[in-house]
Amino acid sequence: MSIPNTPKTATVDDAPLVSRALALAFDDDPMMRWCFPESTAREAGLGRYFATLFTRQYVRHGVCERTDAAAAFWVPPEAQDKAVPDAETIQELESILGDRAALFAQAALTAADYAPQEPHWSLAVIGADPAAQGQGHGAALLRSGLAKADATGLPTYLESSKPSNLPVYEHFGFTVREKMQLPENGPTLWTMWREPRHPTNA
Repeated sequence: MSIPNTPKTATVDDAPLVSRALALAFDDDPMMRWCFPESTAREAGLGRYFATLFTRQYVRHGVCERTDAAAAFWVPPEAQDKAVPDAETIQELESILGDRAALFAQAALTAADYAPQEPHWSLAVIGADPAAQGQGHGAALLRSGLAKADATGLPTYLESSKPSNLPVYEHFGFTVREKMQLPENGPTLWTMWREPRHPTNA
């Protein structure tokens, strides 16, 4: 059965839907499998992880949208300094990640070295429940967020550890910027960049 894929602004009340969709979406993501290696506990861990990021970080300082089976978190340039975990959020994430917390922190520091310095929008998280695959949920959220970035005349940045996602992002105008190897035999992470498009050329 088709699930509506019209993007809506996500609010704190949407946390259960958002965290479940993202937990299912990221089950096979190399970065998340590295952070949550136990397959039997991964879905629950990812659900808590995304619920924490959403409610404590991105819904407060980012632009969060959802469909009925997917979610995306964007960070405009003016919110880049605010949309980072505070001490309490870090403590909560460490509790969720357990003995993988130190590795996760190392990975975050490594990735931060590659982050662009010029003003830009960041696509922090995007994912759709695999049960809704092929129904256009991810594409709808991408188009919606990119339209907002284009309206400001600014580029967009993202990071991905899933090679099969790179052609999808390239279809929407992103190009690979750099490739990094995360520490402690971590996964490869690709950074991608998209120059703004004039609305008539989108």
